[in-house]
Amino acid sequence: MPAEDGSPFHLQCDVRTVLNADWDLMIAHPPCTYLCNSGVRWLHERPERWKLMEEAARFFKELLEAPIPRICVENPIPHRYALEKIGRKYDQLIQPYWFGEPYSKATCLWLKNLPPLMPTKVLDRRIVRHAVHREPPGPDRWKRRSRTYPGVAWAMAEQWALS
Repeated sequence: MPAEDGSPFHLQCDVRTVLNADWDLMIAHPPCTYLCNSGVRWLHERPERWKLMEEAARFFKELLEAPIPRICVENPIPHRYALEKIGRKYDQLIQPYWFGEPYSKATCLWLKNLPPLMPTKVLDRRIVRHAVHREPPGPDRWKRRSRTYPGVAWAMAEQWALS
């Protein structure tokens, strides 16, 4: 998909075709539809989703094991079936309000040769909103719920670009 900000440095391809390029850092945001804890109930109500979950976990694991020296793979809290397929638990759980964003959205980071992300501007919990959980239904709901907040992205760039 194109970058929302029109950035010309946004690849629009199957990432697997460029994993062997000479990257020094990858921050990956794979789809979470079949892996996240919030959707686990659908595995039991729609049996066809088991195969989709296995494919998503295989892709996720492929990103984790890419031949890139430093890797962060980001996703919401996974359900236990996804964790079994991925093969390991996340290394860190962060919240946007630790990085100056007034939102709550538990985000897991699987890290390879990267230090944990350090909070940059922790906001008072009383001003934190749970907007992600209250997104109204609609065709773009998935996109709004999956956004990485700018404060988190800046922290990743500042802390990991030179690590």
